[in-house]
Amino acid sequence: MTDASRGFPASEYQERTNKAQALMAEAGLAALLLTTEPEVRYYTGFLTRFWESPTRPWFVVLPAEGAPIAVIPSIGAYLMGQTWITDIRTWQSPNYQDDGIALLAETLREVVPNDGNIGLADAMESHARMPLADLGTLKSTLLPRRIVSDAQITRRLRLIKSPAEIAKIRAAAQVADRAFDRVPEVAQAGTPLSLVFRGFQALCLDEGADWVPYLAGASDQGGYGDVISPATDAPLVPGDVLMLDTGLVRDGYFCDFDRNFSVGPPSASVQTGHARLVDATHMAFELARPGAVISDLFHAMNRVANPDGDAMEAGRLGHGLGMQLTEWPSIVPADQTPLMPGMVLTLEPSVALQGGQIMVHEENIVVSDQGAEWLSRPQDRSIRVLV
Repeated sequence: MTDASRGFPASEYQERTNKAQALMAEAGLAALLLTTEPEVRYYTGFLTRFWESPTRPWFVVLPAEGAPIAVIPSIGAYLMGQTWITDIRTWQSPNYQDDGIALLAETLREVVPNDGNIGLADAMESHARMPLADLGTLKSTLLPRRIVSDAQITRRLRLIKSPAEIAKIRAAAQVADRAFDRVPEVAQAGTPLSLVFRGFQALCLDEGADWVPYLAGASDQGGYGDVISPATDAPLVPGDVLMLDTGLVRDGYFCDFDRNFSVGPPSASVQTGHARLVDATHMAFELARPGAVISDLFHAMNRVANPDGDAMEAGRLGHGLGMQLTEWPSIVPADQTPLMPGMVLTLEPSVALQGGQIMVHEENIVVSDQGAEWLSRPQDRSIRVLV
């Protein structure tokens, strides 16, 4: 890796590998089979947007000892060779008869004893990135070896970010902070929402984002109806509340937070709702320290944002953040995950307003030994106004 400001030193990946192998020994796993982009990148540093193509499968085998082994299409050999991985096994893909399964099985037989277990992620938010038929072939070919649960090893490790990872998430959040400050350059009464979306993405790129894979938002009178719809060509008009929620990427790590804007002076309902949202995030921020659990944050935010006690339809009030836009855990009443130093979370309460409208607000934080630290620059109680 030639750019010292990009990526991580090999020691970062070696430490992740060592931690995983210790947990594998406890779980009785002879290897981990990694098939998804964040899993592969977490242990190797292999960063590419080529995963956007669904055609080719990519595999990494993490044995009980030693470095990971890449089993990948030949088109990725050069880039994988720029990482700390030295054992890179390739085939020409796409191959309609055998798209890497024989090579993968050979690799697994090499590092896993006949009675060994191979861990594959199987919990919520995971998937196996290969055709079902190929997975069936792999299982039968490997017998008597077994593909079993990975015991959430990678998920548990990714839950706690290293200082270097936190620095990258903070840098991404700073890019978004600067872009949000420039929204008046691209949004005013009369501007179509679709042009606001395009303009804001351009601002994010101009401020240092590598790409902007996620941008949601809304604009409507006195609030909005949802937070996931694509932009329309409807122009902003006075009385609208504009919300922009960005998940931009810098050096492989996301930020994820939003900001609300009033087009012209806000109504009393909008200003009160916005202030409650900000108060709710601050309440959770104060509780976000070792000794608390995830559900504590949910109840703290919901008590402030929704004093009648009803939970909002979104189902959760935040989530983990890092290599992916949303990561484990979800801030829901049922989650009893203890808060630990190094956990990066979003705080995302929502409120109901007059006329059936809603508003949401989101911040990014990291838990430390002393409490929580803001990664996004916290918003004031007063809503931003587009004059």
